[in-house]
Amino acid sequence: MHVLGVDAGGSKTVCQLADESGQIIAEARGPAAHLQTLGELEVEKVLHALIDEVVGQRSERPGVICLGMAGVDRPRDAATIRDILERIGERARLLIVNDALIALEAGLPGAPGIVVIAGTGSIAYGRNADEQAARAGGWGYVLGDEGSGYWLGRQALRAVVRADDRRGSPTALTPLLLAHFSITRAADLVREIYEGGTRPSAIASLAGHVQTAVDQGDPIAQQILDVAAAELAAAAVSVARRLSLEAPTVVLAGGTFKAAPKLADLLVGRLTAEMPGVSIHHLGAEPASGAVRLARRLANGDHAVPSYIDSHA
Repeated sequence: MHVLGVDAGGSKTVCQLADESGQIIAEARGPAAHLQTLGELEVEKVLHALIDEVVGQRSERPGVICLGMAGVDRPRDAATIRDILERIGERARLLIVNDALIALEAGLPGAPGIVVIAGTGSIAYGRNADEQAARAGGWGYVLGDEGSGYWLGRQALRAVVRADDRRGSPTALTPLLLAHFSITRAADLVREIYEGGTRPSAIASLAGHVQTAVDQGDPIAQQILDVAAAELAAAAVSVARRLSLEAPTVVLAGGTFKAAPKLADLLVGRLTAEMPGVSIHHLGAEPASGAVRLARRLANGDHAVPSYIDSHA
């Protein structure tokens, strides 16, 4: 039986098709497909195009599809994604899970541990040996997402306008962000941000400028990364305590750690201090491969999804 794994993220979507042995035989990549940010119609367009591309004219359709997306472990959003997949003609068994679970499965296949994701959004998610799960963060860019690319970008923008008002200190972020938007005055940011229909992923793309400013010795940018690391560490520690994981393995995932590698360094330092014996590494595989593994587990009769230890979901 062929299975399909989908990682639908805030900046990109990846689909992987695997054969009976679990070998990836086709892959397709496309734009973001985040339900809360883009809406149902846009998500349907992206998923339809990518699934068509990866499955193509194959005689064998996938028997199981596992899709990971931020927020969809809440029943209402999961139901919406099921409706979308049914509308585009997929009749496979469906497993709709939070994107953090597929990232954890990709990094620690079948094992206890924690994943900290800092992409467009952010979340810490873990499971223990009893197949219990816990999460912290993942509230979206309005309510939370501290330490995410969006959060870093927004803090950078705030630092620039505060400096322009003389409410904050001058910062190396100012010339970097003005050049990013091809403008000459901070006042023009109003037009760029509010009139341009700027999506969270566009704000998240500013995260790399925070790293550049830190490299230039800017204390404002350094403070932004310090707070981001503290927030992500607090989320991971919260998950570890609820799951009784004393010295867990922690996987770091998401594009923000690549855009701002100093953030990862700061986070490692905080986690090591908070949880002696912790093992930390970066995710080296596509999260979609975790979705493929979960789809195969479901095909083999394993439910594959741990139960939340509390009512957070």
